Amino acid sequence: MPVKALVITGPTASGKTSAAIALAHRFNGEIISADSMQIYKYMNIGTAKPTEEEKEGIPHYMLDVVEPWEEYSVAQYAEAARNCIREVSQRGKLPIVAGGTGLYINTLVENIEYSASPDINQDILAEIESYYAENGAEALHSVLTAEDPEAAAQIHFNNVKRVVRALGMKRSTGMTLAQRNAASKASPKEFDFTVYAVETPRDKLYERINLRVDKMMEDGLLNEVKNVMEICGNNFSRTALQAIGYKEFIDYFNGNCDLETAVEKVKQGSRNYAKRQLTWFRKPSWVNWISLQELLELRW
Repeated sequence: MPVKALVITGPTASGKTSAAIALAHRFNGEIISADSMQIYKYMNIGTAKPTEEEKEGIPHYMLDVVEPWEEYSVAQYAEAARNCIREVSQRGKLPIVAGGTGLYINTLVENIEYSASPDINQDILAEIESYYAENGAEALHSVLTAEDPEAAAQIHFNNVKRVVRALGMKRSTGMTLAQRNAASKASPKEFDFTVYAVETPRDKLYERINLRVDKMMEDGLLNEVKNVMEICGNNFSRTALQAIGYKEFIDYFNGNCDLETAVEKVKQGSRNYAKRQLTWFRKPSWVNWISLQELLELRW
């Protein structure tokens, strides 16, 4: 019988973290993070990582997993998160997956096994990346449209990493993205996820985002970024460098913008990220949209 698990997701600053903690108290649960930036050590304020006080004694997993200079893949996350879910369930607790990284959550809920994915020829990837460097993202996307139109329809041309991977897989194996996804879901489902996304009016969400950035600044985000830069020797992994609230202040410290501009970029970047999250989570039929108040009154 599949292990039952609860998933709390939604856009950034929607209140999902505190809601997950409240539900963990009610349902005897423990929390598995699904945030691709909270896996990094030292990056606390800018990723809105819950403090020990905010955790309220509820065990949390998949936080502070790797150093900021280390790469970390969705395949690594999926394997580790599934192990956490198993262990939490075996102790008689309710596994609660909480976070806003759509790719992480989709991988768990859709039962995608990356071990079932075919290897992609690295020489072919190098050729594709060279083509991108010479011709740009839109030209590369046009090539994907010709070779795997279904994948191209799903992937924005600016998401170069996914375009390269989809094209590399097609040329390496002959498999389209849809065929790879079908192969990766072939194993029986071990987990039964019920997914709730926090519904927040857009204007209220943006207000919460702006206020949260201001609070992060008060809490010392600027000093945190400076500290992480010193620890890393400015050698961030490609993933960690995409963290909103870090890349903008790295630009500030490198003299590329003033502080006021950097703060505004963090707010704008966070609002844009929330838009992308809303778009992502509107697509799957398994997402149940619910207000924060309704979520807090949830029965299980």
